Amino acid sequence: MVDSGFHFAQPLWLWGLLAIPLAIAWLLYSAPFRQHGLEARYADAHLLPHLSSAATTHRVGSKTPLIGWALAWSLLSLAMAGPRWDFRQMSPFQPGADLVILLDISRSMDVTDVDPSRLERARQEIQDLVAANSGISIGLIAFATVAHVVTPITEDGESLLRQLPAISTGLVQLQGSHLSDAIDRANRLLAGQGDDVAHNILLISDGDFADKALDQQVRELHDKGTRFHVLAVGTSQGGPVPGLWGINHEPVLSGLDEESLRRLAELGGGVFRVADYRDDDTRDILRAIMAHATTRQNQKMHTLVWNEYFYWLLLPAGLILLYLYRPGAGISRFGKHGEVR
Repeated sequence: MVDSGFHFAQPLWLWGLLAIPLAIAWLLYSAPFRQHGLEARYADAHLLPHLSSAATTHRVGSKTPLIGWALAWSLLSLAMAGPRWDFRQMSPFQPGADLVILLDISRSMDVTDVDPSRLERARQEIQDLVAANSGISIGLIAFATVAHVVTPITEDGESLLRQLPAISTGLVQLQGSHLSDAIDRANRLLAGQGDDVAHNILLISDGDFADKALDQQVRELHDKGTRFHVLAVGTSQGGPVPGLWGINHEPVLSGLDEESLRRLAELGGGVFRVADYRDDDTRDILRAIMAHATTRQNQKMHTLVWNEYFYWLLLPAGLILLYLYRPGAGISRFGKHGEVR
């Protein structure tokens, strides 16, 4: 239960009030040493009254400056401590967007034309995307011939990252890369998020799909409001697929199908990027997602907005300081024997 009564947000600043009695104790302790100035070192005590009053140390008879400084210091310390009471309970706003990542785990993702491999590079890209994420809910689907939901759409990016090391091409029993099934699974996940958010799909793959009606499927997604982004992994030169051999026992080569992947991104109204060793590619995709995101209020989360009243103490403290620094306040007028008039 939250107490709505008076309290301080930063109570450690109240320790500053101890400086006042310490300063007063020091002034009382050092008073006998301040009765005379430096001239006492060069003249006998009985000769000091005969010196000019301008040369002798004067005593300030008024305690107003000391009281003023103590009061101003107290008010400023209390203001820094942050006095407050009463609050309003509010639900924060967050980006109204979600994203489903389609990760290709066919055997061609083991090609090492990018270091250390295409699949490992894809994992690193997902890590960069989660690290730079600013409130977008993310889900992950791994696919080859069959699509598997690794994590549903969630705001917990750590749970998604914990699943990444277990994803490998060794999970695939039949070779092939069928994207249509993965898109259907992603579409069902996005449909469960409601219509008040912007839906997005991100494909991370090297291309070379066998689906015939893939272009039409992506176009229909875009017509319904779901944007299709592509992050291509690999190079056009390609390389041999580990463990796969042709009819003549020659290694099977796989290159990046950049043209087909770029076309899918254009049909889906999304962003196309080739994965590199920086995080610019994932940031570009996130910026495109945020550009079309709506703003919605998260009713599951609540934050307390307290009424802060520190400024009430700043006004009297400022007036006291203005009084202490008023013109002529530092000029003392002396009378007989150096006493303040």
